[in-house]
Amino acid sequence: MPALSSTVAWNAAEGDRLAKGDPVVVVESDKADMDVETFHDGFLAAVLVPAGESAPVGSAIALLAESEEEIPLARSQAASFSSAAASPPAPQETVAQEASPAPPPPPPPAPVAVSVPAPPSPATQGGARVVASPYAKKLAKELSVDLFAVTGSGPGGRVVAKDVEAAAAAPKKAAPVAAARPDVPLGSTVPFTTMQGAVSKNMVESLAVPAFRVGYTITTDALDALYKKIKAKGVTMTALLAKATAMALVQHPVVNSSCRDGQSFTYNSSINIAVAVAIDGGLITPVLQDADKLDIYSLSRKWKELVDKARAKQLQPQEYNSGTFTLSNLGMFGVDRFDAILPPGTGAIMAVGSSQPTVVGTKDGRIGIKSQMQVNVTADHRVIYGSDLAAFLQTLSKIIEDPKDLTF
Repeated sequence: MPALSSTVAWNAAEGDRLAKGDPVVVVESDKADMDVETFHDGFLAAVLVPAGESAPVGSAIALLAESEEEIPLARSQAASFSSAAASPPAPQETVAQEASPAPPPPPPPAPVAVSVPAPPSPATQGGARVVASPYAKKLAKELSVDLFAVTGSGPGGRVVAKDVEAAAAAPKKAAPVAAARPDVPLGSTVPFTTMQGAVSKNMVESLAVPAFRVGYTITTDALDALYKKIKAKGVTMTALLAKATAMALVQHPVVNSSCRDGQSFTYNSSINIAVAVAIDGGLITPVLQDADKLDIYSLSRKWKELVDKARAKQLQPQEYNSGTFTLSNLGMFGVDRFDAILPPGTGAIMAVGSSQPTVVGTKDGRIGIKSQMQVNVTADHRVIYGSDLAAFLQTLSKIIEDPKDLTF
């Protein structure tokens, strides 16, 4: 089992011939799926870790035979590997181990039944996520295919590219207006996916941090006007908010700091804005690295690339775990205000609400209407104090209310 991985989905069945470089298995970490290739030619003799199950990093998950004649020998050895899996894996173990001639084996056990591919099944696992290859997910996005409606023909009902292509080519059927989606199994208990388990662990760890919250109201009329002006050039509101936040953090580095050991804090040398994104089966925070140094157009292109990779579960670790400050935006859902939970290892997270027309009093005593949004920052009080956040939010407000520098 490779590093950073936990569960598997097989692209090949026992007995299949494999060529060096073939993607034989997909391993799932808490944030991404990775195709793993075989390092040798041969036959997939025995699968030790069935699809959907977990295995320790470094342990054997399958046996590879050099020739078809060695498959029975490999299968007879599979039982010993399965029993050894209960103990810590030896460092020498690898993803796939070749079955080589050995001393005369003990009397053969009862014949091992060759697994028969399961009938096609809906591409859901526990009702919470789509079981599909990374390429199938990417293809589904390009072809506007709903993976929840695709029947998988791969091992264990896994959706592969040909299933997506077939779904895209099939005549569209009008769905009943009152039809409910099948991805919410009402009345059942569903175990966490790997990603949901990681989110749960991080949220529990955050309870140990002495966090506090500061809110601020920002007028967005000028930002909204700028957005309408440059939206056609591919600029997103997320990129504008990330850029404004990064510019404010340049002037307030303490808000970009973090405390990891409980005894010191680090002034981060880079301003990396992580932005929370809901994806199938969980939550992830793609990171806009050096957001203060990129122009708004480059930042928007980078954000689109990160979101596409996140939804296909193809982000690399540095693209989701290097954030120094986090944004969580629910404004697109009409949420006017909320508090966000501080991710472990960071100093602050800002919750952004929707921009709404608001009746306000002007300085000359008149009543007018302005678009305003509420932002609430949750921070680690060990390294960031109330005055630090107040000063940061004042700077952020000035940048948003006069956003001419955001396009430079």
